[in-house]
Amino acid sequence: MSGTIKHATRKVSNIADDNNDGYLLLINKADTILAGAQVGRDYDVGQGEAALVTAAEPLEMIGSDKNVWMNVVIPRAILADAFPRIDDRLGLKIGAENEALNLLKRYCRFLEDGSPLVAPELITHATETIVDLIGLATGAKGEAAELAGLRGLRAARVQAILAKIADNFADPVISAQRVAEELGLSARYVHDLLQETGIRFAEHVLELRLQRAHKMLSQRHNDGMRVSEIALLCGFSDISYFNRCFRRRFGCTPKSAR
Repeated sequence: MSGTIKHATRKVSNIADDNNDGYLLLINKADTILAGAQVGRDYDVGQGEAALVTAAEPLEMIGSDKNVWMNVVIPRAILADAFPRIDDRLGLKIGAENEALNLLKRYCRFLEDGSPLVAPELITHATETIVDLIGLATGAKGEAAELAGLRGLRAARVQAILAKIADNFADPVISAQRVAEELGLSARYVHDLLQETGIRFAEHVLELRLQRAHKMLSQRHNDGMRVSEIALLCGFSDISYFNRCFRRRFGCTPKSAR
């Protein structure tokens, strides 16, 4: 959301009118302050910071001329069921350096960039991951938080690793070590997380490179490029290795595919 809203309120009459009792995680994306008050707590969140509020309680928000923020909206039944004492965390500022908050931002961008989820099991998985990360970001306590740590952080970290691979697979020097350093993880942990997907780091990279090469070979506007040039652009530095991998993956040579 973006706009010039300087003052907004949600009153008891508004709550009675729409009966909306969900939660909103407000994440400030601008370099201005987004302030507010709820359940007797005043909060002000700067760029990259966040606060959890609820539509079930009166709310006041104060912005400026350049407001930009993201709302993650969660039905009360889902979040309160996972974290029964979540209302204790309302109106508390979540710092920009909060690891769970940053993973949540990346995970939401990952979902937004893809097609809408259809399979019920995938929708359930994504819902649990978002809820777990919100619980961790807000500092929710208890057994539910411990379970969230096992599920949410690991799932979001896997998605963050896969996103890094997808962005950089054509770089000939991409490695688990470099991806780990960029995400603040160890290379061993990166390998362990990817093992849970059933595909190793190098296999992820190779598959993306081959898919890119196959697509480029099939596009008519690339007819003037040599196969070796396409292989190089896709991250392959050894044309013989590229030919072998391509034949094994697609059952034909690159020239035949073209």
